[in-house]
Amino acid sequence: MKYPRIQQAKAIDDTTLVIEFNNQEVKKYDIHPLLETPMFALLQQPAFFKNFMVESGGYAIVWTEDIDISAYELWRNGVIVASGHFAGDRIQ
Repeated sequence: MKYPRIQQAKAIDDTTLVIEFNNQEVKKYDIHPLLETPMFALLQQPAFFKNFMVESGGYAIVWTEDIDISAYELWRNGVIVASGHFAGDRIQ
């Protein structure tokens, strides 16, 4: 099974991302549980958390070479916000 890839993403607060996938789903993902892992400790800094990019091809959200979250993780464990043809209108 092919899993959807990320089209765009936005930080809506200091620990939550909204991600639009190429299957028209839009999901929220709270990184709070990850902050207990040393690898993700820098994400506790709001300015750092909000400074990410979508990896080429939509396979992950990347902060640094060592800090990223895969599209699969975001899709599998995110909470659906919207789905369907106009889902992309929700990220602005």
